[in-house]
Amino acid sequence: MYKLVIQGGNALHGTIKAAGSKNSSLPILFASILADGPITLTNTPHLSDISTTLRLLMDMGAEFILESNSDLFVDSSKLTSLVADYNLVKTMRASILVLGPMLAKYGEAKVSLPGGCAIGTR
Repeated sequence: MYKLVIQGGNALHGTIKAAGSKNSSLPILFASILADGPITLTNTPHLSDISTTLRLLMDMGAEFILESNSDLFVDSSKLTSLVADYNLVKTMRASILVLGPMLAKYGEAKVSLPGGCAIGTR
């Protein structure tokens, strides 16, 4: 594995373009519940788990807009329901990530055990 070592006392400045991934996008989408307004995700992958997460948030009152190929604007700041739809939660393991932000912001949540594909014996 390669690494980048920076020496010196100078502050770093600049921007990078990070590749989008499901494993980073899903927690960010669920964390949008904690935001006081809309968030913007760029370079969001088009995957079924992303669509399921957006449907789950939308069923609870969130709004989203998908622009261009991968720019996603999500406003989960004012949920109207604190119940995560079982039919969506049962389809993916990552759906349990909705629980923390809902409890932190609203102090209550109703989320069933997550589903998803079987991981197998470990």
